[in-house]
Amino acid sequence: MFDSTSRYASIATTTIRIPDGAGGLRDVRYVGRRFVPRADVMRQLAIHSIVQGDRIDNITNQYLGDPTQFWRVCDANSALNPADLTGEDEIGRTLVIPVPQA
Repeated sequence: MFDSTSRYASIATTTIRIPDGAGGLRDVRYVGRRFVPRADVMRQLAIHSIVQGDRIDNITNQYLGDPTQFWRVCDANSALNPADLTGEDEIGRTLVIPVPQA
């Protein structure tokens, strides 16, 4: 269902049967919950200091070779919103770039 590099690739898809509103039942498929790994136990590949104009996709491409892996940097820095890592008020902040895990 998801690309092999997606943060959801290893999450199981489940089906639940619910009332359909017309007296019958219908199946609804959904992806299970993803638990974010603890940032403090991730292996560190590099440290990046934010400068003006940085974008998380460019940073991720620079270190991991794939801009779509931004979620790994978010996980390693306990960020839910990627934009929170590179905003104007984040200049000078250091980001942990994690070693990609399978």
